[in-house]
Amino acid sequence: MEAIGLFSFDYRSVGLSVPLYQQKHMSRREDPTEPNRSLQWQRWIDEHAEVFFLYARQQTRCEADAQDVLQESLVETWSKASDEVPPRAVVFATIRRRAIDLGRSIDRRTRRESEVANTDDWFINDVGATDTDAFIQTQIARLPDDLREVLILRVWGEMTFPAIAQLLAIPVATATSRYRYAVERLKPNLTELQP
Repeated sequence: MEAIGLFSFDYRSVGLSVPLYQQKHMSRREDPTEPNRSLQWQRWIDEHAEVFFLYARQQTRCEADAQDVLQESLVETWSKASDEVPPRAVVFATIRRRAIDLGRSIDRRTRRESEVANTDDWFINDVGATDTDAFIQTQIARLPDDLREVLILRVWGEMTFPAIAQLLAIPVATATSRYRYAVERLKPNLTELQP
């Protein structure tokens, strides 16, 4: 493990070693037991991994993203290289491109999730929507997240309790009780709607 600036980096801990690379990529181009290619790769990684990681860390939002970007960039660059080790400039360019792509992907996902989370429409509203729909929608929105999620999956998603439990990684009994609690909390407010 080598120290880089304010943090340390063990490139072997993120899989930047010859055996991983050999398993995934080298075998398709040449004999993976060839020692010269493996040693060349290992020396190249030993020499440049710290700098590549530092650059990847500066281009990404967190250390985990930097490790992912670095791993993907090195594998991509090495697999495109001929028998020579890839030039450092190409690796830096690949790291930068992959970091930008990752950042854009995260931003798009965050924006989509934000738009969905901020919607007040829990049901598909049609032209004939009534005050009753709005009242029910408000009551469901007031439920705690865990109860609301199970209720919506059960009623509108038409999922079974075992399927809900598997999806949410909770016991079936927990899914069942959350549904029961949600219905119990809604019942007093919905009795007002009866004629």
